[in-house]
Amino acid sequence: MKAAYKPAAPFTVPIKLIVPVWEKVKGVRTKVYPQDGNLLYCSFKTYGGTESNSDGVYTVEDTANVETYYRPDIASDCRVLLPDTGAVYDIINAPENIDMRNKYCKFKVRRVNGGA
Repeated sequence: MKAAYKPAAPFTVPIKLIVPVWEKVKGVRTKVYPQDGNLLYCSFKTYGGTESNSDGVYTVEDTANVETYYRPDIASDCRVLLPDTGAVYDIINAPENIDMRNKYCKFKVRRVNGGA
C-alpha cells in the first residue's frame, strides 16, 4: 500500500484567490480580474525564482511553488494575491490534484510585473 501524500510545510501563508470574470468590452469578450478574492492558506516557496539566459541576457523570474488544500475553483487562469505585500501572481500551470483525492493541490505561480 502506498503512503498518503503529506505536505512538506504547514499552510501558514495567507493568499487570496482571484477568479477572473468575462466581460464584453467593445464587443470583445475580455478576462477581467476583480480587486479582491477568497482567502485561503498555503505554503508559498520561492526558492529565489527561476533563472534563465536568453541571447546573452541573464534574468531571474519571480516564481513560487504553492501547496494548499484542494479547491475546484483553483484553475490555470486564476491569480493569487499576497495580502501582506500586495504582490499578484499568475498561475502558470494546471493545478495538480495530488493523488486525485481532492485533498491537496500544488501549482506554480509567476509574478505579474509591469515594465518593458
